[in-house]
Parts: sequence; structure tokens; C-alpha cells
Amino acid sequence: MATYRMTIVSEPGPAARGAIALLIADVDGTLVTPDKILTPAAIDAVRRLGEAGVGFTIVSSRPPRGMAPIVEQLDITLPFAAFNGGSLVAPSLTLIEAHRLPQEAARTMLALLSARHVDAWAYADGDWRVRDPTSAWAPRERRALGYGPTQVDNFDDVIGRIDKLVGVSDDAALLASVEAAARQLLGATVTINRSQTYALDITHPKANKGEAVRGLCQRIGVDLRRTAVIGDMINDVAMFAQAGFSIAMGNAAAEVKAQADASTDTNENDGFAKAVRRFVLSPAAAPTGGHA
Repeated sequence: MATYRMTIVSEPGPAARGAIALLIADVDGTLVTPDKILTPAAIDAVRRLGEAGVGFTIVSSRPPRGMAPIVEQLDITLPFAAFNGGSLVAPSLTLIEAHRLPQEAARTMLALLSARHVDAWAYADGDWRVRDPTSAWAPRERRALGYGPTQVDNFDDVIGRIDKLVGVSDDAALLASVEAAARQLLGATVTINRSQTYALDITHPKANKGEAVRGLCQRIGVDLRRTAVIGDMINDVAMFAQAGFSIAMGNAAAEVKAQADASTDTNENDGFAKAVRRFVLSPAAAPTGGHA
């Protein structure tokens, strides 16, 4: 098993207990602005983490290809997690480990989405596949990923290789009903989460951000208790439960904030950079809660 060990500034002895050695950040809604931009403050915050000997990496519902520009811009040298943790990826974009959607679960979910007239996107073989490229949310996804979709008639040719299936709708009530039906139909055979208000992600049962944090810490060689995480959506709560310290963005829903140790400002107001300064780089940084 490939490992990517980082140098820990100090072991967690009596004087260093609680010190953060690794920060794992969600991307959309957290690290980037609503316009999908890395601000100068965010870039500087990651640079300062490196200078302080604190590791940094990212986890996202995006595919690896859609995370590559951020990995390059921030000079990330540790593995990162794509597809909500379904894929662990080296900074070179070499796939380390993948958990893909079970074939029968994919068929069941596609049938449900079709029956409820909800658009389906499938990510497989490095492509973003859609049946309708004119979907209202496609431009937003294109902007986030940095590349466009591949139009297909169906997903039969990749049914056993889907990394992530997404139900897309601007009808919140409809998407909620589809989520409830999917949980009843598929149960523990998949992971079902909202990565955006308009997107319902369906992935392998091990493809969740909690497993991602565990897998990244194991490969990097950092104790979970010395790991901090930061996110904004309900799919980020799974990593809150694993890390030693968790931070919710100011733009997060109340139910997400309630499950974090601390909260910060919004992604429109450099909440990520403010959290790094207050909760990670501050000499008093420790998992005691608060608000940046």
C-alpha cells in the first residue's frame, strides 16, 4: 500500500496534546467562493499551513479531474479524496484506491430517477456523462469542474464502473422525495448525500467523507485526533465525526453547524482563511469550540 508520510512537528505528548497536524478541507462552499474561485487569502492560508508544518489536503464530491486545478494551484503534495471519498488520489492524479457504485444499485437508482423525472448525471471512466446537456445546472458544474459533459443516450456501457451517480433538480421537494425513496430502496448498499442543494449524490457505501478522512490519515500517517476538517454541507458531517476537530462554514445549514466543534465566516467572506488563522495556526488552537 502506497503511503505519503509527512513530517510531524511534534508528537502528541503532554505539552502538544490537541495540536493540529493535518487540515482536510471540503472544496465547494468551503475552500472556494460561490464563483468557484480560490481567493488570495485562501491561497495564503494554505501557504502558512505549510510553513507551520501542518499538512493540508482536500476532499470533495468532484471527480479527480475537477480537483486537479486546485491541487496544482495550492501545491498539494498529499493524497486527496474525490467522489465524496470514493477515490483516493495521488497529487499526480494517479488513482490509489477506488470504490465504485454497485451495478444493481446503479440500475435501481437510474430507474428511480427516470420514474420521478429527475435528471441523472454519471461520472465514469474520467468523464462526466449526461443525457441532457442543456440542464439548468450544467453550466454551474462545468464552471466548477473546468470541463464539459459528454452527451450519451444512456449509461449502459459504464453501468459497472460508475464512480458517482447524481440526481439533479431545482425542485427541492421532489429531490427530497427521491432521496427518501432511494434510502428505502437501497438502504446500506449505497451512500446517499446532498453535495449541493440541487444535487443528490449516490455512491459506494464506503464512498463517504468519514471514510475518506480515515483513509487519508492512514496513508499520510497522522492520528485522527490531530486532524481538523472544515466543510459546509450535510455530506461533510461524516468527516466531522471522525476528526479531532471540526469546523463548519458560516454558509452551512444550522443542522451542519450543530454537529461541528466550531464555526467560521462564509465562503463569500474568506471563512476558510479565517478558520485557519484562528483554529489551526493560533498558538491556542485546540478543539474547544468557538466562532471565527
